[in-house]
Parts: sequence; structure tokens; C-alpha cells
Amino acid sequence: MLKYTLKRFGRLFIVLFGASILSYYLIVHSGDPLQSLRESTDADAEYQMEVRAQHLNLMLPWTDEYYLPWYERYWDWLTGVLGCLDPTDRIIGACDWGTTINGGDVTAQIAHAAQVSLRLVLIATVMAIVLGVLTGIVSAIRQYSSFDYAMSFLMFLFWSLPPFWAAVIAKEYLAIRYNDWMADPHFSLPMIAVIAVVLAIAVPMVLGGSARRRIITGAVMFVYTCTVLPLLDHIHFMEHPRLGTGFVAVAGVVLAVGFTALIAGMQNRRVLLCGLAVAGLGIISYFVTWDLLRGAQGYLLPLSLFALTIVICVAVGRFFGGYARGQATAVTTLTGVLLSGLILLDHYMYTWPGLLSAKPRPIRTIGAETPNLGTNDFWVVSLDHLSQLWLPTVVMMLTSLATYTRYTRSSMLEVVQQDYIRTARAKGVNERTVILKHAFRNAMIPLATLVAFDFAGLIGGAIVMERVFGWNSMGTMFVTGLGNVDPAPVMAVIIFTGGIAVMFNFIADILYAVLDPRIRV
Repeated sequence: MLKYTLKRFGRLFIVLFGASILSYYLIVHSGDPLQSLRESTDADAEYQMEVRAQHLNLMLPWTDEYYLPWYERYWDWLTGVLGCLDPTDRIIGACDWGTTINGGDVTAQIAHAAQVSLRLVLIATVMAIVLGVLTGIVSAIRQYSSFDYAMSFLMFLFWSLPPFWAAVIAKEYLAIRYNDWMADPHFSLPMIAVIAVVLAIAVPMVLGGSARRRIITGAVMFVYTCTVLPLLDHIHFMEHPRLGTGFVAVAGVVLAVGFTALIAGMQNRRVLLCGLAVAGLGIISYFVTWDLLRGAQGYLLPLSLFALTIVICVAVGRFFGGYARGQATAVTTLTGVLLSGLILLDHYMYTWPGLLSAKPRPIRTIGAETPNLGTNDFWVVSLDHLSQLWLPTVVMMLTSLATYTRYTRSSMLEVVQQDYIRTARAKGVNERTVILKHAFRNAMIPLATLVAFDFAGLIGGAIVMERVFGWNSMGTMFVTGLGNVDPAPVMAVIIFTGGIAVMFNFIADILYAVLDPRIRV
């Protein structure tokens, strides 16, 4: 396994090295970066050309000498980038991604742009994987059902949507009209009726069952919706949303019981007790950490508490899970992570009135953050970032969601026809174990490839989304650099995104070996 891993890891650098040479050659030969100054009639045009030539590492153009050869310029750029691999800055040199055509520091620019773009791509990828895989599994299990047909129609619709067109639709309905509604948020009778009818049709379709069961479920959902929405109006929930202690407590118990039933079965009491213990610890932490989190000044404290949550959940599962410690660890970790997410969501809901007071129209369609927000409160600023992230994330997620759903469905349908699945069922193994342990693990092999390629594709798509939504990040750097024949910012974007792409392919190769040990040979 070690030899297999090292071979795959070594190929990363070969691919990046080759890509960097080819990209740099194409960029520097795509035009003349001094063309605009050559045609200028300014008195200081020659001085500006000299300054720009120094920024681009060129020979002075008004002499009889040629520019520096492209490979010498590439070597100077490469030595600066390799300094990023040296934490001491002594062996290779300082980390230097070069300067822009106007003398800007590319290292600082790519650091800012990367965190903005990765925030978008990572959230869209995780949401697409989770929702797509779950939808694909259910569609495969309930093949040719009404749910399967409905999901197939929606996924093909999402897959065929042009991202730029979907972005325009999202701006109109999820931002502009939502902001108009938030000026006086209340549920009118036609709106309540439409929502109730949609839920009365959708929920029975998802839950399945006999016709009688679906009719009862639809009727219950219709009555429930018609009761809850006016109540939310009465308590002004849209202006002052909260989950509350009761909801968090009930959700923790439901998560523990649900994951136990899904992963280990309700007959495994030890696993169930581990899940309920984590749910209890989560409810206690809701009160213990409330004031602590409200005083947070950055992401370090929430991330530290989240890491501590994972450690505690794993410890509970490993030490108290008994012979089923693996299943117990999975139950406790999933319960703890999702319960932590609900607690974090409650903090953001508590902050929502503060955001509305800072900007009455909460969803902007331009920019990654609101300039001049008027507050330095961490939770308000963070919620503002999330509100700006909402539209591009949804658009990018929908296109990937369709891919994950269809691949998961087809892969699951292929695997469940194998002989070892029929053997497991003939031996009396329960359906939950057959699907999750035997079928899904083997169905994940093609999905590992899909995740690697899709993440790279999302990074490229993020450049388009950033231009549509006016984000000043890697998309702006890339397009501006190409237009100015400025290699440093363009190379920074290419190497950064390319490095992430090949790294995800490396992770996919390792996952192959983990899922199927025969691949190591």
C-alpha cells in the first residue's frame, strides 16, 4: 500500500510540472503586454514601459535587445513558487508567486481569492455529494416507482440547465423577489395552499408505501402545513427565527435513533445507548457553549469546538461500542456532527435580526460580501458571507447533484444484480446490511472517480459563477490576467486549481485501494 501511495503521489508533481510549462509558454506567447503603452502618446510612456517590464521580468523594450527568453522567465517564476514548499525559507527561498503587470503582489491576491473560491466550491461539492448519493440510493432501491420517475425527471432537468441561465433565474426568484417579500414577510392564503399541496404530494412520494399510506401521509402533511405556517406568521418567525432547546433535544434523539436503525439495527442496544449518550452530551453542550460561542471573534473557536466534538464522538463509539464499535463510532460521529450543525444553525438564526438591521435586503446579487456593513460582530459578518454564498452554491450544486444522483443510481442497480448480493439475501442477511455494507461499498468505486473529476470541473465552473455574481476572486484574476498577457496571476490560478484537481485524483486512487484491495496489486 505504501509503494502504491508513493507512486501515485510522485505523479502529482510530474503532472503539475508539465502543466505549468505548457501553460506558461502559451500565456507569454498569447500577446504583447506592452502593446497598449507602445501606442500611448503620454510623455512618460517610456517610463511606464520600463516599470511594467521590470514587473514582468522583461528586458527593456526600447533597446536593441530581445526580451528574456520565456524559459528563463519561467525558471525565475518557478524558483519563487517552489519557495512555498520550504517552511523555513532557507533552502529554496521565500514563497513568491510573482507580481502583476501593475506591480501587485500575486501571493496576497491568490491567498484571498483562493479562500473565497474554495468556500464556494467545497460547500457546493459536499452538499451535492450528500444529497446526490442519498437520492441515488433511494431511487435504486425503489426502481420504477413514482419517486424514481420524479427524481429522474428533475435530475435530467438540473443537468441540462445552462449554469449562467440558472444563475439569472436564481437571482430573480431567490434574491430579488425574496428581498421584496422580506419587506413584509407573511404567508398569504394562496401561498399556504400552494405549499401545502406541494408537500402533500412530495412527502408521500419520498416516504413511499401503499396507496392508503400515501393518502394518509399526504392528508397529514396538508393539515400540518396549513396549521404551522399561520403559526409562524403569528410569532414573526421570518424576522426572529429560532430552533430552541426543545427542537434541538428532540432532533438529537431522533438522529441517534435514526442512525442506529439505519447502520446497526434497533436490536443493538449498545450502539443505541452510545448514540443517545452523544445526543445527551450535545444537548448539554448547547447550554454550556452558548455564551462562549456568542463571544467568538473568528472561526478558530467554532472550528476548535467542532474538532473536539468529533474526538468525543469517536471516543464514545470506540470505548463503549463493544463488539460493534465500528458501527457505534459511525452512529456517534454522524449524530454529533449533525447535532453540532443544528446548534450552529440556531446561532445563525439568533443572529438573523442583527443582519436584517444592518441590511434590510439580506440577499445581494453582487459580491462575496457586503461592503460597509456597519458592524464588526463576527456572527453578523459570517452570516452575511453565508447569505452571499447562497445563490452561487445552489446553482453549482444543482448541476452536480444530477450527476451524483444518476451515477449512484446506475452503479447501485448494477451492483445489486451481482451474485454475492443474491447470496447475502439468500443467507438471510437483512436488507439494510445488504444495501449499506455489501452493495454501497462496491458502488462507491466509480463515485470516487466522479468526485475527483467533478471537483475539478466545479473549480472551472466557479470562475463562470464568480463573473456572473460579481465575486472578486480567482475568476477575476484569471480573466484579467489573460486579457493583460500577465502570466503571474494566471499561473497562480492554474497551479492552485490544477493542484487541487490532481490532489483529488490522488485521493480517488487511494480510495480505490481502500474500497477494493485488489487494486493495490
